Amino acid sequence: MKIATYNVNGLRPRISQYGSLRKLLDSLDSDIICLQETKLSRQELRADVVSADGYESFFSCTRSIEKGRTGYSGVVTFCKVQSAFASNEVALPVDAEEGFTGVLDNSRGFGSRKHDFVGRADGLEEFDRDELLKIDSEGRCIITDHGHFVLFNIYGPRAACDDAERIEFKLSFYKILQKRWEALMRKGRRIIVVGDFNIAPSSIDRCDAGPDFENNEFRVWFRSLLVESGGLFFDVFRAKHPERTEAYTCWSTNTGGEIFNFGSRIDHIITAGSCLHENNDPEGHNFFSCHVKDCDILTQFKRCKPGTMPSYRWKGGKNIKMEGSDHAPVFMSLTDIPDIHHHNTPSLSIRYCPQVRGCQQTLVSMLSRSKSTEETKVDEQSVASLDEEIKVQNHELRVKSPILNRTEMKKKLKKSRSSQLSLKSFFQSSPNKEVKSMTAELSVDHTSDSVEGSETEVLQSTTKGEPDESPCESDACNSSQTDKSQSAQLEWQRIQQFMQSSIPVCKGHGEQCVSRVVKKAGPTIGRRFYVCARAEGPASNPEANCGYFKWADLRSKRKQG
Repeated sequence: MKIATYNVNGLRPRISQYGSLRKLLDSLDSDIICLQETKLSRQELRADVVSADGYESFFSCTRSIEKGRTGYSGVVTFCKVQSAFASNEVALPVDAEEGFTGVLDNSRGFGSRKHDFVGRADGLEEFDRDELLKIDSEGRCIITDHGHFVLFNIYGPRAACDDAERIEFKLSFYKILQKRWEALMRKGRRIIVVGDFNIAPSSIDRCDAGPDFENNEFRVWFRSLLVESGGLFFDVFRAKHPERTEAYTCWSTNTGGEIFNFGSRIDHIITAGSCLHENNDPEGHNFFSCHVKDCDILTQFKRCKPGTMPSYRWKGGKNIKMEGSDHAPVFMSLTDIPDIHHHNTPSLSIRYCPQVRGCQQTLVSMLSRSKSTEETKVDEQSVASLDEEIKVQNHELRVKSPILNRTEMKKKLKKSRSSQLSLKSFFQSSPNKEVKSMTAELSVDHTSDSVEGSETEVLQSTTKGEPDESPCESDACNSSQTDKSQSAQLEWQRIQQFMQSSIPVCKGHGEQCVSRVVKKAGPTIGRRFYVCARAEGPASNPEANCGYFKWADLRSKRKQG
């Protein structure tokens, strides 16, 4: 049996990358696939992004209405099964839960009533309900019970060192989560936790770890969970590869860290609990030692493979498009896992979601259909009115003037050719309405011989390039347009040359820098600066970013002030 965890950095882009959800899942070649950072809201759950033949899926989406948190985070667990009903497969869970606090509405399934199952989970009685609700509202956990073990798929919060509010949120998240684990282990349950923890436990797990790196409170907490620190969990990858260095799962998208493998290991699989063997001697017998066969990082999923992109081509990421997530998946293979009793897929499975299966229309879809119907009616009415207008114009032409004024006709036709369409015209139902109207003005009843001859004469004169127009006037117009185009091109080249000459070169490589803008709140927000354009890497590597930094000149701004 194989379990994989993967921060996809947006599920829809990964589906687009692989062509379909099924192809994405099959590429991971696992029985249970846990994805994080899906970036899907509940309104965006559609069959093509949540359902795949041969897989049962269990989603958690953000429920927070806080600014910047909608369509954010999100996790999903896909279970590869032969059958979703009367199955004895371990991959098919016997139960599933959204969140880990127990206070979310319908956290146990789509068919449950709103007030069902709403109550604090075991071990969380000391916490306030509003606090628990806040922790679970960002769509960061799905729990699936597979009989032999309980699987937690989590996406840990990220907290900048100077963001006190998010640091407090992250502390509460892991404190409450640990309480839930402890409550389950007191009942004798085995636990597997996978996902993006947003924590690099030790210096060996970070490319640029400083002397105080391991003193961070979240790293101290993570290591306290582990057996070597007196805890009950095994960090499966590190237990299997205790000395492996530069084993990273995440790289910065802004600095090209993947080129020199300059990243961190923040995607983990940890396990706790007894083995499945019936042995009275527990010493040396635990789930990790007896059932974990292998664990590794799937580096083939990295966007940038070693040696495929020279550092000098990075150029600050300009004109470089690397397809894929900024994380790499991690897998764990298990052995000696027997089948369990026959059971059906839990009611939290996406197959029971009315929005996905079409049993319930969303407000958006209803409005879209209504709008489409109204547009169709408007189109029909506009076509009918246009036909009526043409008939009236034809009648007026026959009555008032069987022979049209050639000069006036040419002016109208020329105006219609040279006029530029507005942006609004591209969204109108009949973009050729003006042309149709002009054609209607030109059309004359063919039953009148004299009018038919006049019409032919007028059309011939206009299709021959308007011979009454002077060739000199046409050449002068073309020459004027050419001069303007050349002038604009020269001016743009002058601006580019000025910009190039004002960009500094880095000291390490003598190459032009790239400009950045401070986005972090503070006294320097919005200020521009220059840095080395090469990809970030170890300081010992001369091909990597040399660390050059320079603020942009502010003299022009001071003069204006």
